[in-house]
Amino acid sequence: MAGSLSEIKVRITSTQKTGKITSAMKMVSSAKLVKSEQAARNFQVYASKIRQITTDLLHSDLTKGSTNPMLISRPIKKTAYIVITSDKGLVGAYNSTILKAVMDTIKDYHPDGSDYTIISIGGMGSDFFKARNIPVAFELRGLEDNPSFEEVNRIISKSVEMYKNEIFDELYVCYTHHINSLTSQVRVEKMLPISDLDADEASEGDVTGFELEPNREAILEQLLPQYAESLIYGAIIDAKTAEHAAGMTAMQTATDNADKVIKDLTKLYNRVRQAAITQEITEIVAGANALD
Repeated sequence: MAGSLSEIKVRITSTQKTGKITSAMKMVSSAKLVKSEQAARNFQVYASKIRQITTDLLHSDLTKGSTNPMLISRPIKKTAYIVITSDKGLVGAYNSTILKAVMDTIKDYHPDGSDYTIISIGGMGSDFFKARNIPVAFELRGLEDNPSFEEVNRIISKSVEMYKNEIFDELYVCYTHHINSLTSQVRVEKMLPISDLDADEASEGDVTGFELEPNREAILEQLLPQYAESLIYGAIIDAKTAEHAAGMTAMQTATDNADKVIKDLTKLYNRVRQAAITQEITEIVAGANALD
């Protein structure tokens, strides 16, 4: 009985330590989430401006039709998916949810497995695809908690360049959209060719009436890839925000579970201790009666 008491006490102490760790990790994730949400809001200002400029310059193309390769759909021979996951675990169902969505998409649209490729951001996704012999064109691991554009520029610009060189004919980004600290949503969004611009969003007046230097086509040659890159970068920031929210929720759940386990173990400890005391009293009484 004494051995059981000491064993339960060790379990209580161990669980208390675990609870302290998960509580601290929850606070860290919460701080990261606040910074990431602010970064996402700041980026939206830039994204809104570049979208407006691009829409204004493309007003006539969007109305009459464009010949720019970044805007024209071509026959689909190969599709690329940028898949954004975390580098580590302890984020609940964050990774499994997005990876399941990607696998379902591959199963539905690429049954023969030869007409798609994966561009992986995050170690969990990279390891997942490699373990299943799924083609990964290139990968990026070890992103900062709030990645700068410079940090992800290489993989983003490489993706856009591969599209321009017709290595693949359409590009999707698969990521987790952050709604709030408790809610997220898996998204598979088409990034290339660019198809989300609306001529009705153009500013009043035709920007092509202005004198542009060097010329409109040269500006669009630089602007359209930058616009596509901004969409991808925005998805990365959004996914990172959702990751921090998932980590915070997972650690809160773990802390709550630790508290529940401690409560249950404490009750068990008290019952076992009471039973041990009762047993000792019974033995003392029995011994006294034997002497009589």
